[in-house]
Amino acid sequence: MTRLRRLAGVATAVICFCAIPLAGGADPAQAPTPAADPLADALLRQADEVRFPVAGAELTVSIRTTKSGQETDARLYRVLSKGNEKSVVMVVQPETDRGQIMLMSGRELWLFLPSVSQPVRLSLAQRLSGQVANGDIARANFSGDYSARIVGSEEAEGEKLQVLELAARDRTVTYHRVRLWLRQREAWPHKAEFYSLSNRLLKTCTYGDYKEVAGRMRPTRLVMTDGLKQDEVSVMEYADIRARNLPDRIFSKEYLKKLE
Repeated sequence: MTRLRRLAGVATAVICFCAIPLAGGADPAQAPTPAADPLADALLRQADEVRFPVAGAELTVSIRTTKSGQETDARLYRVLSKGNEKSVVMVVQPETDRGQIMLMSGRELWLFLPSVSQPVRLSLAQRLSGQVANGDIARANFSGDYSARIVGSEEAEGEKLQVLELAARDRTVTYHRVRLWLRQREAWPHKAEFYSLSNRLLKTCTYGDYKEVAGRMRPTRLVMTDGLKQDEVSVMEYADIRARNLPDRIFSKEYLKKLE
């Protein structure tokens, strides 16, 4: 057991799913339950349905990070997803990291490494690449993780936007607080601000390049900008999205070694 813990510690330090917690990262302690706002919660559920297909799907996700206009990191992942709480994220590039797999089941996040016999537990708030946290790619479930309330409306690019304030249901989620702008007509996500437990702005995300995917228009390009360093940007793009009938057994630690 001591040897296994030592191996897991070494692995966590060197994997591409970098175990670098974002400021104000997850705390297992329970957070106060915010007051319910049924209309805002309904809008948030609609936004989740827009952001990502609820049924089984396979897609590729690329992440490119730049600083002062110069590319500093580029990664490509293959993702299997079912609903908002089950996903498998496999490294495609860089080639040196192929074989690493991240599993999301509910709010439990695990990493499988070919060199380690047992999966390693990860936090949703840990940094994956650039401005992208593990939870950004592995879990698309705002409505399950946050309680929402409507705090105002704005206009941008000729569209009327509803502004939602999202409060974490507990401290195991990726961010403590989120401010989300939705297009009022169809609940399309337009922009989001993500905050730490100390209410520091971690990053801003804009949703764009809407395309017909899995039966409806969805954002396929997310631009994430550091909250303090505006020249540090990560662009996450979805491609090759197709529906798949994925059995539940895929989303288990026991099945990870069978995936390629």
